[in-house]
Amino acid sequence: MPTSDTRASTSATTAAKERFLAVYDKEHATTMRVLRAFPRDKTDLRPHEMIKSARELAWIFVLERGLGQHVFVDDLFAHGGPKEKPPAVPDSWDAVLDAVETAHVELREKIRAMPDEEMEKTVRFFVGPKMLDAIPRMEFLWFLLHDEIHHRGQFSVYLRMAGGKVPSIYGPTADEPWF
Repeated sequence: MPTSDTRASTSATTAAKERFLAVYDKEHATTMRVLRAFPRDKTDLRPHEMIKSARELAWIFVLERGLGQHVFVDDLFAHGGPKEKPPAVPDSWDAVLDAVETAHVELREKIRAMPDEEMEKTVRFFVGPKMLDAIPRMEFLWFLLHDEIHHRGQFSVYLRMAGGKVPSIYGPTADEPWF
């Protein structure tokens, strides 16, 4: 029978997981608004020769969620690193958008299904250049979400450069004023 300490921890973990999922879904919806606003005829835009094209940058949202699924169950570094090569960027913008949606749902369901006692454990992930350490699962999930927000910010610059209309992200934009 669970002790009161176990019940309190489980209850706190459930609440933390639900709060994370609510923010994860909200931020994903904003990311998709930004991606859907991108002009389809400009997805090969590459602002500089050393950085990704718009389509490649959008693909990061898929790759990170795939990576996240492996780290989330702590199997990414079990055999020295990724076991397979990441999937290539699709040629079709619609395929990229569909893959982002699918990857979001897959990671979300993995999080939702994880028992609370497993959510309280650690996973191995980078804590600096070429430095792995154990970090709490929930901390890793917040890292993933913050990284999505970071890449969405990058993408919003691409969107403006491509002549697209930048939707409201956290406040009004020139294209979507609030009043």
